[in-house]
Amino acid sequence: MNLVVLGINHKTASVDLREKVAFSVEQLECALKQMLNSSEFLETVIVSTCNRTEIYCSLESDNSQILLAWLADFHHLTETELSQHTYCYTNEKAVSHLMRVACGLDSLVLGEPQILGQIKQAYQNAKNQSCVGVLLERLFQKTFSVAKQVRTETDIGASAVSVAYAAVSLAKHIYGKLDKIKVLLIGAGETIELVARHLQQNGCENMTVANRTIARAQTVADEFGANVVSLAQVPEQLIQSDIVISSTASTLPIIGKGVVEQALKARRYKPMLFVDIAVPRDIESQVGELNDAYLYTVDDLQAIVNQNVQSRLKAAEEAEEIIVLKVAEFEVWLKSLDSVDLIREYRMQVNGIKNELVERATAQLGAGKPAEKVILELANKLSNRLMHAPTRSIKLAAEDGELAQLVQLKNILGIDD
Repeated sequence: MNLVVLGINHKTASVDLREKVAFSVEQLECALKQMLNSSEFLETVIVSTCNRTEIYCSLESDNSQILLAWLADFHHLTETELSQHTYCYTNEKAVSHLMRVACGLDSLVLGEPQILGQIKQAYQNAKNQSCVGVLLERLFQKTFSVAKQVRTETDIGASAVSVAYAAVSLAKHIYGKLDKIKVLLIGAGETIELVARHLQQNGCENMTVANRTIARAQTVADEFGANVVSLAQVPEQLIQSDIVISSTASTLPIIGKGVVEQALKARRYKPMLFVDIAVPRDIESQVGELNDAYLYTVDDLQAIVNQNVQSRLKAAEEAEEIIVLKVAEFEVWLKSLDSVDLIREYRMQVNGIKNELVERATAQLGAGKPAEKVILELANKLSNRLMHAPTRSIKLAAEDGELAQLVQLKNILGIDD
């Protein structure tokens, strides 16, 4: 068996090309079935996200080029078109790559946790299509264990490394729980969408989206169960908001010192947190001079992010050390599947059973039990013990409809037609 991974990701290809090789749910099922029915691919798991498409395979031959040819053919592309944007790793390098990806070390945002869930789903999809065998089962289970260890023993995911996440982390640090906090989001672009996602993940249940285009605001709001208002309604909305996070493309400030003063007065000076992550600014800097109004800009957050990136880089080094050890452990297991070792282990196991039963038979003969009965019992027990594991495997394969495995078991056991 040859373990291979062929991939394309945000480092090697444009969004345009990545979209062409991504697998929809329907395509994924079709692809896995196609590979299952091919004699070239023994086991397969396909990971497909917005930032990467990777195919993990155990191949019958050592010709990894067939994987590139298959991927190009499936998506109606040329091999030349794909080859300059893909990467291919075999055996221990493939193992190391999967573990690095699962730990977030190969992600656009270092240490992001979403990729682990996506890999688990990819593994389960492949397993549902009977595409996972002994090798990939062991590899992926080992990988999940490594990712958990890295999350537990390092700070790879402990600090915010995006401005959007830093904004929410700041809000959580100031207010503690966010479930009863009212948040006003100004803008409806990608950054605000990301902020809304982080807020929701941190328990925020009361969000309002304000935007120049109501339809765009509604699209964002629908995803997170938020309310929608126009920019003209922002002054009155400020009165009800504990946190205001703004990120628009406006060339002029949307919120001035005067409107915030009025809102604070109406709120009886209940404190407000303002986070301005727009460039140019959406909120006048003078707002920060007001008592009970706490203003943070993109520069303030970027300083936090830069510090946290350094923290994650250190954690990434620790994670790499863990992965090196775990790849070595997997290699030891893989080598244990070598035929010489397998034969040696099988012989030791059989000899152990034989010696145990001979010792028992000798004791019975010494106790005066008839030799004929002792020999018959020895033969029956030896047959039963040696037949136990193959019989169980045959039953399981039959129950699961694994015809290929049944044929393989027939060959292994030397059963003629």
